[in-house]
Amino acid sequence: MWTLAGQGCWRRRALAACVTRAARRGLPGPRPAPTRGAAAESKAPDRSYSSADRKEKIDMSRFPVENTRNFSIIAHVDHGKSTLADRLLELTGAIDKTKNNKQVLDKLQVERERGITVKAQTASLFYDYEGKQYLLNLIDTPGHVDFSYEVSRSLSACQGVLLVVDANEGIQAQTVANFLLAFEAQLSVIPVINKIDLKNADPERVEKQIEKVFDIPNDECIKISAKLGTNVESVLQAVIKRIPPPKVHRKNPLRALVFDSTFDQYRGVIANVALFDGMVSKGDKIVSAHTQKTYEVNEVGVLNPNEQPTHKLYAGQVGYLIAGMKDVTEAQIGDTLYLHKQPVEPLPGFKSAKPMVFAGMYPIDQSEYNNLKSAIEKLTLNDSSVTVHRDSSLALGAGWRLGFLGLLHMEVFNQRLEQEYNASVILTTPTVPYKAVLSSAKLIKEYREKEITIINPAQFPDESKVTEYLEPIVLGTIITPDEYTGKIMMLCQARRAVQKNMMYIDQNRIMLKYLFPLNEIVVDFYDSLKSLSSGYASFDYEDAGYQTAELVKMDILLNGNIVEELVTVVHKDKAYSAGKAICERLKDSLPRQLFEIAIQAALGSKIIARETVKAYRKNVLAKCYGGDITRKMKLLKRQAEGKKKLRKVGNVEVPKDAFIKVLKTQSDK
Repeated sequence: MWTLAGQGCWRRRALAACVTRAARRGLPGPRPAPTRGAAAESKAPDRSYSSADRKEKIDMSRFPVENTRNFSIIAHVDHGKSTLADRLLELTGAIDKTKNNKQVLDKLQVERERGITVKAQTASLFYDYEGKQYLLNLIDTPGHVDFSYEVSRSLSACQGVLLVVDANEGIQAQTVANFLLAFEAQLSVIPVINKIDLKNADPERVEKQIEKVFDIPNDECIKISAKLGTNVESVLQAVIKRIPPPKVHRKNPLRALVFDSTFDQYRGVIANVALFDGMVSKGDKIVSAHTQKTYEVNEVGVLNPNEQPTHKLYAGQVGYLIAGMKDVTEAQIGDTLYLHKQPVEPLPGFKSAKPMVFAGMYPIDQSEYNNLKSAIEKLTLNDSSVTVHRDSSLALGAGWRLGFLGLLHMEVFNQRLEQEYNASVILTTPTVPYKAVLSSAKLIKEYREKEITIINPAQFPDESKVTEYLEPIVLGTIITPDEYTGKIMMLCQARRAVQKNMMYIDQNRIMLKYLFPLNEIVVDFYDSLKSLSSGYASFDYEDAGYQTAELVKMDILLNGNIVEELVTVVHKDKAYSAGKAICERLKDSLPRQLFEIAIQAALGSKIIARETVKAYRKNVLAKCYGGDITRKMKLLKRQAEGKKKLRKVGNVEVPKDAFIKVLKTQSDK
C-alpha cells in the first residue's frame, strides 16, 4: 500500500543520496525545503510595524505655547505667496535646497498647471532663534477672489498674517479684500514687499500705497525677493517678534477645530485641526460636536510639509488627525472635536460659504451616474464650499445642480473631477440664485415662506403670483492704471452697475467701487475687463445682498413647443440680445429636417427673436425644360402644401449634442 508516510520516507532517502553524490563531486547540495512557517517568513516582509513607526516621532511637548506662532500668507493672485512659502521651508530645513522647489505646497495637478493656489496648505516649521527653538505653523492660502472662503477658514487658525504685495504691480483688488479679512479677525499684519529684483520694481511707491490704503507705517514693510531668497530670513524673525503666541490653555479638556479635511482611500478622512485647549494623542476617544459620533484616534502629527507623526499634539499647535472616519459626511469643516466624557462648548466654527453661481452637472453617459456621485461626494469633502442639489432633465437625464463661489471655482472643480476621478461631465451655462416675493397667502402656505429662492430657471414663478423679483448684487472693487478709467466706466455702465466710490491710491492708480448685479459679471466680465485694460486692472467682489429687478422668464420654442431645458431668467432690458444669441446658437446646432423649424424666444406670449432652419427640399422644377410659369408655380405650391402638412405632424427631435452645444459654457466668450 502506497502511504503518505512511505512517500515522505522515500523523499528523505532520495535527498540523502543526492547530498552524498554532491559531496563526492565537491558541489553544494540542494537546499532543504523550508517548513511551511519558515516559507511564509521568508516570502512576506515584516509588517509588524506601521508606516508611522518607521519615521522618528517628534516630541511636541518641547514647544511651549510662548514658542509657537501660527501665521498665514495672504496676497493677490501671482504676487509670490507659494514662492515665499518655498523659501521659508528651505530656510527651516523642512525641504532640501534644490532648483526644483517650485510651488512645493501646491500639491494638486490643477494648481501646478494653472500656476495658482486652490487649496490652503499647512506646514509646521522648526526654527532656532536667539538660542530658542520655535514652532512656526505656516498656512499658504489661495489668492483668487473665488477662494476667499479658504482664506477666511485658514485665518481662524492663525494669530497673524504676512501680507505679500508685488513691488511691480502694487496693491491689487484681492490684496485689499484679504487685508480686510485679516483686519476683521484682529490679526497682526506684517506687510512684505516681494519681487524687488524685478527691473521695473518700485518698492518705495508700494510702501506709500500700503501706508495710504492700510494705514501701516512704511518702516514696518519688509522688502524681499522670494525667488532669489533675498532678505527672507528677516521675515521669519518678524513673525517671531511681531505675531503673538496663541492664547490657549493646555490644562483644560481638549477642544480642537477642524479647519480642513482630505479623503484618503485607505485611511479614511484626514482632518486638519487647530488645538485651542488640551492635548490629543493616539488611542484617545474623541467625539464630534456636530454628529455626536465617537472615534478612536489612530494617528496624530504635523505636516512638515509631508505627514510627520507625533506622540501628541498640544493646545496652540496645528496638525492632522486620523480617527477612522470612513464616511465623507462625518468630517464637517468648522466642527469641534473633544474627548469622550469631557464635553466642552463648541467653537464658533465658520459662516457657511454662500454660493454665487449655479450650474447643472450631468454625466455624459447615464451608466456613469453612480461613479460620478461618489466622485462628487469625495471632492465636496475636500472642497466644502460647493453645494449640491439633485436635479434631472428630460434631455440630459439625472444629474445635480451645483453651487460655486465663482466661475474659476467652477472650472477648477470640473478639472479636478476629470484629473482626480477620471469623470467626464456636461456642465451647463452658469446662473445665479434669484428670489421672488409671493403675493397670495395660498402660495405662501404652499411654499411655507413668503420669499422663495430660485436656483433653477425652469421653476421661476409667473409674474401674476409674485409682488416683486429680487436679484443678487455684489460690491465690486476695481484697481486700474488711470489711463483705462474711461473705458472701464463705460463697461461697468453697460453691465447695469452703479458707482459708489472712486479714489486715487497713488499718482497713477485708481480704485473704483461699483454695485453690480451678479448675473452681469458672472460669465465674461473679468475677461472683458482684462482685455480693456491690457491685463493691468484687477477685480474683486463681495456679496452685497439683493435688490429689486425687472426679471422675466424667457422661453425657447421649437415650432411652437417650449423646450424646458433652455428656459432662462434675464433682465427685461437684456432679453432681446440674450434671446437672439440662443436662437442663433440653436440654428447652428440643430440638424435640418424635411420641414422648416421655427426657433423662437418668447416672453410669455410675446415673440422677441426668431431664427429659421430651412427644410430639405427636392428640386421639383428639374423636369421642367422651359414651359409656362404657371406649371412651375403649380409644382412649387404643391410642394409647399406637403411641407406644411409635414410640419404639423413632424416632431422636432433635439439631439443630445445640440443641447450640449447650447447649454454648456461658451468658451468663445
